[in-house]
Amino acid sequence: MLLWSVLNAHGGVLPEDVHVLYANTGKEMPETLDFIRECSERWGVPITWLEYADHDDPQQRWRMVDFDSASREGEPFAALIARKRLLPNPVKRICTSELKIRVMKLYAQQVLGFEHWDVLIGYRSDEPRRVAKLAAPHKEPFDRSAPLASAGVSAADVGAFWQRQPFDLRLPNMNGKTMHGNCDLCFLKGGKQVFSLIREKPSRALWWIDQERKGVPDGKGDGHLFRKDRMNYETMHALATGGHGELFAFDDEEIEDCACTD
Repeated sequence: MLLWSVLNAHGGVLPEDVHVLYANTGKEMPETLDFIRECSERWGVPITWLEYADHDDPQQRWRMVDFDSASREGEPFAALIARKRLLPNPVKRICTSELKIRVMKLYAQQVLGFEHWDVLIGYRSDEPRRVAKLAAPHKEPFDRSAPLASAGVSAADVGAFWQRQPFDLRLPNMNGKTMHGNCDLCFLKGGKQVFSLIREKPSRALWWIDQERKGVPDGKGDGHLFRKDRMNYETMHALATGGHGELFAFDDEEIEDCACTD
């Protein structure tokens, strides 16, 4: 909706100095990739697809891909975990910083030649904590803003907008939100949400189980878990496929003020 709003404000044509980027982790829902391509084709907007690429030189840890070549089995994410020798968690969110923010930053600097730029983020007016964090002091060469929030756009407005369009994300639209969004079983999702998604499609958990099984090099601490405050993915998978998940109550909720753009 943010991209459509920018286009609408410029007569349906993207300004020359505005670039649309998508940073792929390889763990997004397949419908997300279809949707990005469809937005590009229907609206006539070039969208640059990027991924993290493992390399000894930090300045070369990115690459350009497209719909066909984009990873779909979590390869960039797994490569980052292997490089850093630890799993991301709610405190150390290396997935956000390395797979998304840094990848797009390197592209902006090395390909576009930007020294300073503005980043538009699709936060809504009903996400005040996320919006407030955009104004926090930082050392990055870009400034961030949330035009939809400034315009008073809510999740309900987003949901209504897509219901009026001839195409959509094709994932459950719960008043403008979907629990299927971003990485399929992101550890920032609430336990009930993750469990429900595993029960819906148990194979979704296999990549996450594999990453936790690999553990950390020294085998100490809880660095082999995406979250230490709830059961691991293997246990949730076993409960979901064993038919006993209804016996377990999850106390945690989705981390409301976190997103892959924080």
